Amino acid sequence: MNISNFKSGELVQRYQYQSFEPFPVNTGWMIDNAELQLLLSQADIKLGELNAFSQLIPDVDFFIKMHILKEGTKSSRIEGTQTNIDDAVQKEEYVEPEKRDDWQEVQNYVDAMNQSIKALDKLPLSNRLLKQAHKILMRGVRGERKTPGDFRKSQNWIGGASLRDAIFIPPHPDSVENLMADLEKFLHNENDSIPQLIKIGIAHYQFETIHPFLDGNGRIGRLLITLHLVSSELLTKPTLYLSDFFEKNKSLYYDNLTRVRTHNNLTQWLKFFLEGVRSTSENSIQTFKNIIKLRSDLENKIAKHGKKQMLAREFLQHLYSNLTVDSSDVAKVLEINLSTALRLIDDFVKLKILVEITGQKRNRIFAFEPYIKLFR
Repeated sequence: MNISNFKSGELVQRYQYQSFEPFPVNTGWMIDNAELQLLLSQADIKLGELNAFSQLIPDVDFFIKMHILKEGTKSSRIEGTQTNIDDAVQKEEYVEPEKRDDWQEVQNYVDAMNQSIKALDKLPLSNRLLKQAHKILMRGVRGERKTPGDFRKSQNWIGGASLRDAIFIPPHPDSVENLMADLEKFLHNENDSIPQLIKIGIAHYQFETIHPFLDGNGRIGRLLITLHLVSSELLTKPTLYLSDFFEKNKSLYYDNLTRVRTHNNLTQWLKFFLEGVRSTSENSIQTFKNIIKLRSDLENKIAKHGKKQMLAREFLQHLYSNLTVDSSDVAKVLEINLSTALRLIDDFVKLKILVEITGQKRNRIFAFEPYIKLFR
């Protein structure tokens, strides 16, 4: 099928409402648009550069953790949470009670991503894996009673107070299993010649249209993108996350998805998606460059620490994966007494590596500000 000839689906009359039933996507595809081919080429080049660059960075897994945390923050914000990156890096005991639910949703997304990436070593990218991710995503937060880990057995909708005034009504629950089985086959169809970036662009659209879960579909659908990039070996490490691009262009994100359903305009959605891959890859490369420069600058500062240099290096390494600390944390992790921990923290504040964020004289919390700043 030529992408420009794509037919998205049809409205089917149900009792007092119409559901949108998407057509299967596991079919032969051909790219018949020159602009789309050009964008695909540009996105492929930038994604390849990002993949190569990430393999040259020592301890890259340390820095991927922060990329995933930013992705969790941005993906959750698209769905309405108010957590920002400064909130997300906090430990649970530091988070204000009124912000804790939103904070937990972000942490669940991070856990779902991390465990899904790890699971790819043993499982293919599959509906089983997506269900496992969904169960983690819904753990202990809003939506936890909406059958976490299972495809829906009842009708859901988007926008509006009920089915009667909904903006979009996904397929009937009786259709979900077959549609998701078709989507899984499409992801693993090795007989087609469709480029992987086009494939995951189509798959993301189809997943969001099926809306297979009662809640959390947007986040799982965006998680699916990174999982496919890794499982298809376009990326060696999970270094590309599109939620920041989608959140910055939220209206276009939703409008382009909607126009596929209403106008069969798959080409425009794929153009938007590929531009997201291209620009996000470019930004991610720059972020990695900034990390390398920051790391060098901070190590040069610490080199002036004399006898305390080894302890300072150990503390700095700890900060890359624990972005907020207090004195008791530092004493415990570095196995030093409290007074030594306080002096070390004070030295890092003077070097502008740490910033005190509570404004208190006691029970003070410090943030690894220059590193967090790279991800705002």
